[in-house]
Amino acid sequence: MTRIEVKNGNLDGAMKRFKIGVARSGIPSELKKHKFHVKPGVKKREALKTMIKNSRKRKKSN
Repeated sequence: MTRIEVKNGNLDGAMKRFKIGVARSGIPSELKKHKFHVKPGVKKREALKTMIKNSRKRKKSN
C-alpha cells in the first residue's frame, strides 16, 4: 500500500505524489491485465508480434 504524508496541508501535492507512487507500484497495469480473460493462444500471438516488431526496430537502428 502506498503511503504519503501530507506536509503543511498541501493536499494537491500529496495527491500528485500518491498517484505517482501508485503508478510506479504497477497497480493500474495489473488491473488492466485482469479486466478480461485472454486466451493463451492469443497471448502467444501478441507476444510474437511484439518480438517481431522490436527486432525490426533494432535492425533498423543499426
